[in-house]
Amino acid sequence: MLLKQGIAPNEHIGFLIAAARRRINQALGKRLRHYRLTPRQFWILIAIHEHPGFSLAEIVAHLRMDYPTASRVVLALRRRRLAEVREDAADRRLSRLYLGPVGAALAEELHGLATSIRGAVTQGLRGSEREALRALLGKVIANMDRFHNGRRPSAPSG
Repeated sequence: MLLKQGIAPNEHIGFLIAAARRRINQALGKRLRHYRLTPRQFWILIAIHEHPGFSLAEIVAHLRMDYPTASRVVLALRRRRLAEVREDAADRRLSRLYLGPVGAALAEELHGLATSIRGAVTQGLRGSEREALRALLGKVIANMDRFHNGRRPSAPSG
């Protein structure tokens, strides 16, 4: 159940980001139960549908997912015969991801859900607010990348 609570002025930004992510996954997970898909499987299925022939590295970059997780999810989709890996015609060292017939039909059926979720996330935000949110989240991600790589911020902030 999703809780409706106000946001305190001093509430930690990281907790709010985590709560938003959880809410998105909960809303999506509820709609995916019937299909026996996890939110991660769903987003990779949709990414392959929208970008047939992406490599795993391109999926990772597009979805901002870590490589080991994406690899495990693609393996699960392959085991269900939803996705398939094909050798790149121009570079045999490279593999490309495509949907199998069942995966393509499922992705076609679920593509509207992807559109709905994307719209629900930004519902009520003006274009300028969406752009500002993207820019601010980009800064948070860059901050965490620096922190992850051992460069800590000089002073904590809100």
